[in-house]
Amino acid sequence: MIDRWIAEATACDFKVALEVKKPKSWLKSVSAFANGIGGTLFFGIDDDRNVVGLSDAQTDAETISRLMKERITPYPSFVLAPARENGKDILVLSVSAGHATPYYYKADGIMEAYIRIGNESVIAPSYVLNQLILKGMHRTYDELLSEHEFKDYAFSKLRERYKAWTGNSMEEKLFDSFGMRDENGKLTNAGALLADDSPIRHSRLFCTRWNGLDKSGGIVDALDSAEYSGSLIILLNEGVGFVKRNMKTRWKKTADSRIEMPDYCERSVFEALVNALIHRDYLILGSEVHIDIYDDRLTIYSPGGMPDGTRVQERDLSSISSTRRNPVLADLFSRLGYMERQGSGFKKITESYHAAHNYRSELEPQFYSDASSFQVTLYNLNYGLPIHETGLADEKQTSEREKTVLQNEKQAFESLLAGLTVSTPTKDHMLKLFRNFGFDTIFARADVMQVTGITATPATELMRKMKEAKLIVRAKGRGKYIFAMPTEGVKL
Repeated sequence: MIDRWIAEATACDFKVALEVKKPKSWLKSVSAFANGIGGTLFFGIDDDRNVVGLSDAQTDAETISRLMKERITPYPSFVLAPARENGKDILVLSVSAGHATPYYYKADGIMEAYIRIGNESVIAPSYVLNQLILKGMHRTYDELLSEHEFKDYAFSKLRERYKAWTGNSMEEKLFDSFGMRDENGKLTNAGALLADDSPIRHSRLFCTRWNGLDKSGGIVDALDSAEYSGSLIILLNEGVGFVKRNMKTRWKKTADSRIEMPDYCERSVFEALVNALIHRDYLILGSEVHIDIYDDRLTIYSPGGMPDGTRVQERDLSSISSTRRNPVLADLFSRLGYMERQGSGFKKITESYHAAHNYRSELEPQFYSDASSFQVTLYNLNYGLPIHETGLADEKQTSEREKTVLQNEKQAFESLLAGLTVSTPTKDHMLKLFRNFGFDTIFARADVMQVTGITATPATELMRKMKEAKLIVRAKGRGKYIFAMPTEGVKL
């Protein structure tokens, strides 16, 4: 019976005996279970699941109830049941997932909330404590009011997408009904995250195409990299675009056509990135969404684990119900046609891969989560396949060679920039301009002002410094310039 009981427990701890003088040793697990998805404590069983038994189960049961009432606040919901196994008495304490979080252990003038990490109960870090407080208030981060005024921000990307998806212009009243603004004109966090120039600075996307199979890929560590900020719609579009420009497409001839075989399923990439942006934990500061592309795989990392505290790698993906950490954002993205309300992201990611012509079972998408992060790994469908098994059109081969040359030139340019004796803000402006215009776009001072956000005089000075460093050269037209390809002295 005990084996079945243990198997049915969501999480469990074993105690040989009831610690009365050191009740924190087991009460912290009560706090953690109530703050999470529930769990069970077995008294009278050792860590190897051997039944030891209790000498006075009735007294122990009364003590457990008393100590929980005295030292756990608020009082959690639980069931304490006696049981006999092999002629020995034990106690089974089943703690339910709480709705009035956080549940604290209190003693000696301190209050500590605990959470479950694997098979341990640990003190909740500050961002988790904030999550628990919001959960106890039945509130979510995205619905909270920010300090920002609606009138100070533009929403052109949101309006464009809404018009494209629905065929209607986005009326002002929809900002209220969609949960983006309150009656006094204050933006909610959801509204702030969707502003063109989002004021929530830790809402960013970092993308890197690494050279090799890890982050220490030899002479040139990164072949391409970019950092994006702004509306979540901008992050989504730029992230998908970054992946597209850093992957190849092979093809195979058939009798009357050809089959396209990209490195990655675009639908899977799109779904994984939507989930990363919408379901991330915005209470975790100093961490952003990352896309890392290696030779054989692509990973999308997002701050925050599963909203219900479980580990996705231990779950059956087909049975995971939709739990939305940011329901306002999720509703908005469903209205914009980016996701579905029923939460079928995992299914779409895997089904798209299964449908790929060059899919093999070892390339099954992988999902991993812990208490503070979530990661999706998508494998390169063409990696390791002999080239004779597929075809690559001549124009594609030429395009790929040109792309490699361009990536090397960009790397060389950034190395040259790093060696300049100018201030860090000046380098940042130069790099931002280069990433915006590249080697093939002509620009003028007005363009510099628009991209960097600086005024006319600083823009003129910035351009002067770039000319002196021979980073830019004159182009056709008065006041027009273009970035110069690295040449002598720069190793490509």
